[in-house]
Amino acid sequence: MQNILITLSASPYGSERVLTSLRLTLALASHANHPRLRLFLLSDAVITAMQGQAASANPSLGDMLQEAISMGVETYVCRTCADARGLSENRLIQGVKIGTMPELANWTLEADKVLGF
Repeated sequence: MQNILITLSASPYGSERVLTSLRLTLALASHANHPRLRLFLLSDAVITAMQGQAASANPSLGDMLQEAISMGVETYVCRTCADARGLSENRLIQGVKIGTMPELANWTLEADKVLGF
């Protein structure tokens, strides 16, 4: 089985990069021979994982992220990035974990492919 790591660092509302990455993640997770998928959110992308955001689109980015998690996509946010934005673990969408650079480094070394958005 392939192991794919997707890193997100773009602001969820500044461009369509996060939307595109989540659409790709869901398409990969829906594939008959889906790979092991991991998402690691950095910088402003950590806001994507915050609970209770008002949806400006249907489905919202939060809804898409929750769907990916329900499909088995491991999802972490960078601890330093979350701390800098006042985003504690209890404010995250259920299933999102707080991760560290050493964890991201390990995921990167284990990945067959790394995609960055």
